[in-house]
Amino acid sequence: MPIEVACHLNVLVPDMAEPELGRALRTLADLGYTAVVLPPIDPDSAPLGEWAAVFRDHGLTPITIAGQAPGADVSSADPVEQERGAQALRRMVEATAALGGDQMNGVSYGLFGRAPTAAPAGAFERAAAQLGAVADHAHDQGVAMTFEVLNRYETALINTAAQARDFVAASGSSHLRVHLDTFHMAVEETDMVGAVQETAPVLGYLELGQSGRGALAGGVVDVEAVVRAAIDAGYSGRVGLEAFSRSVLTAGASDLLAIWRETYTDGAALAAEAIELVRKAEAG
Repeated sequence: MPIEVACHLNVLVPDMAEPELGRALRTLADLGYTAVVLPPIDPDSAPLGEWAAVFRDHGLTPITIAGQAPGADVSSADPVEQERGAQALRRMVEATAALGGDQMNGVSYGLFGRAPTAAPAGAFERAAAQLGAVADHAHDQGVAMTFEVLNRYETALINTAAQARDFVAASGSSHLRVHLDTFHMAVEETDMVGAVQETAPVLGYLELGQSGRGALAGGVVDVEAVVRAAIDAGYSGRVGLEAFSRSVLTAGASDLLAIWRETYTDGAALAAEAIELVRKAEAG
């Protein structure tokens, strides 16, 4: 079976509004993608049933993104805030299942954004314990839970593949998996290929993002080498495409992600090129 390839919806469109959503999903399905990563959604107000039908009609599996918020943070020293954070994650697990999804990614171990100081003592262990329990719950619901490793400018808690492996071990869960993104790895890893190979046993999502956030063919990341390394190490999970351009994203999302430039103008063309690169790497 060929490896499954996913694409972040924001490569093509800024949000989940129709008719753009349907057109984007049709484009991805025609290109051979089998899954689509959604932008953040509110599980309490989103039309989950309606969206589930749209994904089903296009033959694409949705992948959700789960995060934390001030006052609802699994890494907090406050047990009440920890529980609120865990509750938010469990709610997103339920929403993922309702959408017909089988995977939940995201920065689920703490707050997104550059911290003014190093991670507080105990935050790593607190977050790991909470995520381990949520991952076990998610598994029972048919949802695989991953957590994304970010660079130092977006979190102080987990920046490297080695830290992510330690986090999985500390979680006590056999179901929690790592989400590696080559955009962040280009900042933090001295040996990206080696990091992918060492993480393969607990890798749940390999995301391909180029150093400039645009097309995968141009930048410091050797995309083909990374994909081949993962496959050679026994990884058989999904490979995903992520790229952002200010001309596609909403202004708010662009500001949040520090996307100040128009890194590309044709998301469909970028997605077509990306899946060809993955298939070429897969073929060896």
